[in-house]
Formats: sequence, C-alpha cells, structure tokens
Amino acid sequence: MSRRVLVVDDEKNIVKGVTYSLKQDNMAVDAAYDGEEAVELARRNDYDIILLDVMLPKLTGFEVCQQIREFSGVPIIMLTAKGDDMDKILGLEYGADDYITKPFNILEVKARIKAIMRRTERAEEKEEKPSVIEKGELRLDLDSRRVYISGREINLTAKEFDVLELLANNPSRVYSRENLLNLIWGKDYPGDERTVDVHIRRLREKIENSPSNPHYVHTKWGVGYYFQDQEKK
Repeated sequence: MSRRVLVVDDEKNIVKGVTYSLKQDNMAVDAAYDGEEAVELARRNDYDIILLDVMLPKLTGFEVCQQIREFSGVPIIMLTAKGDDMDKILGLEYGADDYITKPFNILEVKARIKAIMRRTERAEEKEEKPSVIEKGELRLDLDSRRVYISGREINLTAKEFDVLELLANNPSRVYSRENLLNLIWGKDYPGDERTVDVHIRRLREKIENSPSNPHYVHTKWGVGYYFQDQEKK
C-alpha cells in the first residue's frame, strides 16, 4: 500500500519538485499552498506524514501544526529557514516531530520521510495480540499507538509516543538525553539534546496532572529521564 504525504508550501516550485520526487518512490502526494487549506486537508484525509513550511499565508506553519495536533498525531516535518534555531525549537514546541532547513536536498527529505515511515511500519508489525502497558491511570496501547489517562485518549505526536513507550517499557531505568536522542531520533539526527527536553516537557503537559511534579516521567538531575508510576514513587 502506497504511503500518503501532504506537502504544504506557498512556493509552487518547491511543491512541484518535492511532489515529483516523492511520486517516483510510489508515494501518493497532496499539496496545500496556505495554512487553512493544510488544516482542512489534514482533517479530511489520513496522511502518513506531513511536510509543513513555517512561512505560509493565512496561518503560519506553527499555527497549522498546533491545530492539527488537536485532532491528529500524524508525523509532521517542519521546513524552516536555514540556521534559524528559534524556528526549529518553536516547531518542536508546537508538536512537530522533525525539521529540515531550507534550502534542502530532496534526498535528505526522502531519507527523513522513509526513516519515520520505517518506525511506523515496525510499530504496525508488532505481535498480533494487543500489547498494553497500564500504570496507575495511564494506559498505553502499543499496537494502536494510543494513550489514555483515566479512560480519556491523549493525543501524542509520533515522537512523544516513542519516548513514552521506551521509558514505560523500561521502568526505573534512567536514560540520558544523548541516549534518548540516539534511540528515538537516530545517531545521524542533526539536532541537539534540547530536542529531548522539548518533547519531555510537552509529554508531561499532556499526561501529568502536575507537570512540575510528575507522577510518571521523572528527572534524575544531572543524569537524564526515567519512568516510574505514582504507586511506586
């Protein structure tokens, strides 16, 4: 089954070039040229990944990302200005999974897309019986990649889920920021350890009653992060 990608950029030449290249890899591609159109397409369709430019008419890429996160955990790669660290950090803050700086090499774009899709495929190919982690009020369904707190579904991004799954599968084991970066994003990921901090903070905001006093995802000061449910705290 071919993968479906949404490309969002107001520069038509970029959309045309990316679309042509992805279709060569047998991917189905939709295009949007402004923020409002992007949100509408994401709401109506099931995409495997979204390439999202920061600078867009009507809604910025950050606003688009934030709105999509209200109803979908689809992986989002932000396209940011070259060397603009603030764009990268803001993209992660709003729920993006990855970023690529402009001007970019289409081969890098395709490599990032395929890496995310491989991780998704591995999750889909896990053992047939449902695999569930339940800790206190927290419930992770690893097969459907869904998270619930007290029976209410919590919308996590792909990377947020990956981090939570890793920590919850290895309770009390402390992972350094460098370890998490390598295990979740890969050793070739060009970002730095701030990426981990941003995702941990966003994860806590979603699953913790009090993010500053977490029940599940804890900090071992000077070392890293670990998972421990409230009953063992």
